[in-house]
Amino acid sequence: MLATFVIGTDDFVIAGVLPVIAADLRVSEAAAGQLVTGFSVTYAVAAPAMALLTARLPRKALLVGGLAAFAAANLATALAPNYATLMGARVLTALIGATLTPAAFAVAERLSAPERAGRAIGMVAAGLTLSLFVGVPVGTLLGENLGWRSTFVAVGVFTCLVVAAGSVLLPRVPGAVPLGMGGRLRNLGRPAVLLCAAGTVVAAGSGLMTYTYIAPLTEDLTGRGGGILALFIAVVGVAGAAGTVAGGLLTDRWGPDRTLLASVAGVVAATAVLAALGTGGPETAPVWPVALTLALWGFSAWSFTPPMNTRIMRLAGEAGTEAVALNTSGLYVGIAMAGAAGGAVLAAYDGTGVAVAATAVGVVAYTVLAASVRRFPVRDERPTSTGRKGNTHVRA
Repeated sequence: MLATFVIGTDDFVIAGVLPVIAADLRVSEAAAGQLVTGFSVTYAVAAPAMALLTARLPRKALLVGGLAAFAAANLATALAPNYATLMGARVLTALIGATLTPAAFAVAERLSAPERAGRAIGMVAAGLTLSLFVGVPVGTLLGENLGWRSTFVAVGVFTCLVVAAGSVLLPRVPGAVPLGMGGRLRNLGRPAVLLCAAGTVVAAGSGLMTYTYIAPLTEDLTGRGGGILALFIAVVGVAGAAGTVAGGLLTDRWGPDRTLLASVAGVVAATAVLAALGTGGPETAPVWPVALTLALWGFSAWSFTPPMNTRIMRLAGEAGTEAVALNTSGLYVGIAMAGAAGGAVLAAYDGTGVAVAATAVGVVAYTVLAASVRRFPVRDERPTSTGRKGNTHVRA
């Protein structure tokens, strides 16, 4: 969880300090925004490739050594003298983060009992949730008061503490079995794995569209911004933290397939309600129903990661780490799609239009994932009353 917390903070905090970076390096905010694009594109492209290249490395060495490199990259970011150097540092941190995050999820699954895999993956996912709602505000506050370089120094220093903790606490975990590059690529190319990853792309496009444009969406609904927007974001954060934990628990209790569909259904229901609240006219919706709906959305959206990663790892067999990397790549593609599509809808219509578009994309996501679950159900790892595991058949 600590590893994903520092990686997530480094990823998301850049948005909070973009104006400060632009002013300090004397570039436009639009140019500074390309630091986010560079990071996201690198992450999406590199995650599957780096998972394949590092598959045989011992997991503790990969995670601890990778986090040490991540700390150094953040300290280098803080020392960047110009925009070009800063972009290079961001690309390097994205490359390292894309290597470590899938490995962290896979190690959590390997170290847990089969019937507790969902909870273990949920704990790792909780690091990303906490980074968004704890790490990012703290990093933004540092950047505004002490300069943007202090933000990355703080990330680097905290990562060093995580390296020290991992060196002591993380058990030794061997690398993957020797399938060979061809065998791993064949596992990743199975229709079951590809359809699962496609579902992640579309689901992320729906869910992250709402969060990306939460400010104009809620302002168009309620006519309120400022402190009320902060309240809405806090509600999403608290609900999201609860959803991450619940997603892991329910994955172990219900299985990943059922939990996954329930998560996406909750997101679609929440965005549909937000769209319906906008039908009464602009800036007429009361604050409390919007807040309650955002709580449902946050809970459902952040419960998505544990069942989805559990599902794709079981579908991919021995190529589980690489499958999580492919899924992570799909997540970043979906985020990019959400930003582009949501921006176009917002420009043409208004915040309510974003909710309508997110609902439509969510229906497509549910359809794709329901087809995936129906065609390729994963095995049940929960013990039965006789002490045996349930159905272990996976049709691929």
